[in-house]
Amino acid sequence: MPRVLMLKDEDPRARVETIDDERLPERAVTVDIDYSDLNYKDALAVTGKGKIVREYPFVPGIDFAGTVRDSESDRYTPGDRVILTGWGVGERYWGGFAERMRVDADWLVPCPEDLTTREAMLFGTAGLSAMLAILRLEEAGLERGARVLVTGATGGVGSWAVQMLAHYHYEVYAVTGKPDQDQWLKELGATEVLDRVEFKGEPRPLEKARWAGAIDTVGDNPLANVIAQMEEHGRVAAVGLAGGSDLPTSVMPFILRGVSLLGVESARTPLAKRREVWQRIAELPAAMRESMHVEEIGMELIAERAEAMINADIHGRLLVDPHID
Repeated sequence: MPRVLMLKDEDPRARVETIDDERLPERAVTVDIDYSDLNYKDALAVTGKGKIVREYPFVPGIDFAGTVRDSESDRYTPGDRVILTGWGVGERYWGGFAERMRVDADWLVPCPEDLTTREAMLFGTAGLSAMLAILRLEEAGLERGARVLVTGATGGVGSWAVQMLAHYHYEVYAVTGKPDQDQWLKELGATEVLDRVEFKGEPRPLEKARWAGAIDTVGDNPLANVIAQMEEHGRVAAVGLAGGSDLPTSVMPFILRGVSLLGVESARTPLAKRREVWQRIAELPAAMRESMHVEEIGMELIAERAEAMINADIHGRLLVDPHID
């Protein structure tokens, strides 16, 4: 009988419960979960500060990695190591804050041989999104060595984007509102750290051209200000809308400079692209995984650490080991 973190109702006091396997969703593949990780959407769900969960009772957790226990699908057999990100898991369907879960085979991707399940969740949805953004930029013609801006650089997607871009020899400029994290971002590979105040003001249609590429994790005014600062034929990969969904800009950057705005949506990425992304992640140097600040917690501490994440008191990665008491 697996333990799960259960949200009973809109009162966000999640509790760890032991349930019968029969209560798990009726889906094709049963996975014994090794690790999940705590993302911003999870924090919103667990604290009740965002409309993430709409039906109760519910098990949150938007991603996980583990080993197939049982399968009715020809695609997977017991013992296969798998990763799940996206597809509404942890939002519409029970998710990864559990010792065991049943899911659709289409939602899973095989874990690369050179990646452990722990390492997979060290990257998690954030790492997947960061690598997807880089692929979108490169497919749109961004050349290695170019100047690339990353907003929200201390967050999950942003911090991985800084490391990955630096690894690929881009000149990385990291934007953050946390001056105490400047040195950490430079250790991750940032050439320079910029204050987010520069990007929060009322945007103008065009500014001085500064960046060949950008990865924005914020949206709203910061995204509009980034777009206004792009070089000719610059490319902006937008990942998430933590700061809002408005885009107060004009068509001038797109017409006069040929700027491209590339949306990055990791939730429903086709299987072939997911496998490509995870393979590229597996090929990253081991030292990169070791450089990230990591805290491992059990399910009992998720609610507490979710509050800290909402209050912006977390940097680095929060791994959830469901087997820790």
